[in-house]
Amino acid sequence: MTQEKLYLREDVYIDPLVNKWYAWPNLLAPITYAMYMTKTHKRLMNSFVNNYELHIIANQDAGMAGGGEFVNCTREQVADVRKLIDKFENEHGICRELCEAVKQLDSLLRSHTSGESIEPLYEQVPELLKGYVELHMDLYHQPSYRLIEGLLYRSPYYQETIQSVSFGILSDTEARPFVLSTPRLPAPDNLQLHAPFNAPLWDRIFRARTEPVTREEAEAMFTSVPTEGGLDWRELFTVEAPTRTYQAPAEEVRLAYVGHAGFLIETARCAVLIDPVIANRSAGNADQVISYTELPEHIDYLCLTHNHSDHVNIESLLQLRHRVGQVLVPKNNGGSLADPSLKLILGQLGFQVRELDDMETTPLPDGRILSIPFLGEHGDLNIRSKTAWLVELKGKKIYAGADSSNLEPRMYQHIQRLVGDLDVLAIGMECVGAPYTWLYGALTTDTVSRAVKESRRLNGSDFDKAARMVSTFRPRQVLVYALGMESWYSYFMGVDYGDDSQQIIQSGRMVAHCEDLGIPVERLCGKQTLCLA
Repeated sequence: MTQEKLYLREDVYIDPLVNKWYAWPNLLAPITYAMYMTKTHKRLMNSFVNNYELHIIANQDAGMAGGGEFVNCTREQVADVRKLIDKFENEHGICRELCEAVKQLDSLLRSHTSGESIEPLYEQVPELLKGYVELHMDLYHQPSYRLIEGLLYRSPYYQETIQSVSFGILSDTEARPFVLSTPRLPAPDNLQLHAPFNAPLWDRIFRARTEPVTREEAEAMFTSVPTEGGLDWRELFTVEAPTRTYQAPAEEVRLAYVGHAGFLIETARCAVLIDPVIANRSAGNADQVISYTELPEHIDYLCLTHNHSDHVNIESLLQLRHRVGQVLVPKNNGGSLADPSLKLILGQLGFQVRELDDMETTPLPDGRILSIPFLGEHGDLNIRSKTAWLVELKGKKIYAGADSSNLEPRMYQHIQRLVGDLDVLAIGMECVGAPYTWLYGALTTDTVSRAVKESRRLNGSDFDKAARMVSTFRPRQVLVYALGMESWYSYFMGVDYGDDSQQIIQSGRMVAHCEDLGIPVERLCGKQTLCLA
C-alpha cells in the first residue's frame, strides 16, 4: 500500500526566535544580544505592560505604529509579556550585567586621555569581560577595544537553548506584527519548536517544500523536540504538490528578481543568489512572488551585502541552508561591537562561509564574482561588513549595489576602469533612512544628541548619486530596488510610502532620467525575470 506523501505548505511561514524575539544577526552575537535585550526588548515590554491600551490603540493606526515603538500584542497577552520580562530578569540576568560591563568598559577607556600605554587598564576591565576583549590605541592615541568573538561563541554567554522556530500560516486579512517591536508568544495560531538554529531538523522540515515526506516522517520531525503553541502540525502540510516549480535556464544568463534586494543569477552551470528575503506564497501574492519551490535545489554561492536584517535574513537563510554550497560575506573589522563578524554568525547557523575583501574575486564556471566596495548607509559608523557584488557570467556583468551610496564618485571611476561597462546596474534608493540610532542606539552607552541623530542617517543613494553611477558605468539596463514597496515585507520593513515620499520622488527621477537616455529602467516590485542573451 502506497504511503501518503505530504508537502510543507507554501503559505507556511516561520519566525526564527531568540528568547521569543525575531532573530536577526545582532541577536546571535552574544554581547550585542545582551545590549538589545536589555536596552530595547525589556524597554518595549515594560512599556506595554504598564500602558498596554496605548500600544493597542497605536497599532490600529498605521501612522503611529511605524518605527517599532509599539508592541503588537493583545490585552489577553499582558500576563505572558510580564512573564517574559520576569524570565529575562531571573534566568537571563547575566545579559543585564554584560550590558553594564560594556558601559563600564566604555567609561574606563574614555577616561584614558594621556595617550600613554593602555596595558595597565587590563586589570580594570569589568570581570565579566576579562579575557574576552583586547584593548588598543589608534594612531592618534584614542583608546578602544575589540571583542574576541570566536571565544565569546564558546563562552557561557552564547546560549543555543534560547533559540526556537515558530511556524504559522499566512493570512490575507491579518498582517504579521513588526519584527523589531513585538515578541512572538505561543498562541493558538502558531507552533513553536525548541531546537538550535544549527540543528539538522530544520533542513529536514524545509526540504519538504519540494521533497514530500510520509505522515510518519512529518510527525516524527514535529514531535522530536519540545513545542509550544496551539497550532496542530498537521495543518502545516498538504498532499498537493506545488504547482510552481523550478525551471532551469537554457544557454542564456538569467536574472530573476526574488524580492526586496534579492537576485538569482544563473546559467545552466551555476547559480548565485544575492540577499535572499524569500516570500511565502499565499492567495494574496500568488502571482507576484518567486517563492521557495521555484528556486534551484543547489545554489553554488549565496552572497550577502551587509548586516541588516532585510539583507541577512535569518528567516530565509534557515529555509535555504540545505540548498547552499557556500556563503560569501564581506570581510569584517574584527571584534567591533557595532560590526559583529558575519562569518562567525553564519557559522553558528551551520553554513560554510568565506569572507571576501574589497575587489577580491571568486571564480565561477562561466565567469566570476567580484566584491565591490560599499560606502554609506551606516550612519558614518566604522562598519566594514558591507560589500556590493558584481557577478560576471558569459561576459554579462551584473552589479547588485543594494543600499550602497555613491559618496565618492572617484571610487566608481577607478572600478569602472577595471571592470568596464555594465549590462545591468541595480541600485537601492532608500535615500532617507532612519537615524543611525534607530538600529544601533542600543549599542551606545552615552546620550546621543538630536542633532547627531538627524545628521547621521541610514541613507542610500538619492537621484544625483545614482545618476552619477549611470554616467560612470554606462549600463545597458538599470534596476531600482530594495525600497520595501512589496506589501508582503511590511512585517520587517515597517515603511509606508506616499507619492510625496522622497524615496518615490528620487527613484521616479531616476526612472525618468534613464528613459531620457534611452536606457531600459524599472523600479522593481514583485517578481521579474530577465534573460541576457
